[in-house]
Amino acid sequence: MPPLGLDFGLRRNKNGSSMKMTRLIPMLPVKSMSKSVDFYCRILGFDVENRNDEWGWAMLRFDDCRLKLDQSINAHPGKFRDSVLYLYPDDVVAYHKEIRENGLVVPELDVTFYGLTEFRINDPDGNRLWIGQSTSTNA
Repeated sequence: MPPLGLDFGLRRNKNGSSMKMTRLIPMLPVKSMSKSVDFYCRILGFDVENRNDEWGWAMLRFDDCRLKLDQSINAHPGKFRDSVLYLYPDDVVAYHKEIRENGLVVPELDVTFYGLTEFRINDPDGNRLWIGQSTSTNA
């Protein structure tokens, strides 16, 4: 086994499937989209890959790294603001099923207005995990 348990090949899970996670993107709650985009782009060197001010959302990119900024997850600005990790498996339906089979109570898959089939869960510490795949790639 490689050091630290890292295996960069296609992993087989305990159910025998070879589903792989294609990316993980942090989603940060922001108070002001314009100030946050300015900070990450002008100061830190990110570029705007996609932005929708009506939704209060932006995807930023720096080489192969991506970061989402989102005002909608800041529904209660006076309270502690949670971040979100967005996971992108290559087969969200299979991953959803696998997680359920592993014993976690998981909400049904939902097709969002922004074109992803996703479900949302919390880890044991309350960290939010949103897991999705582009609806156009689901068969």
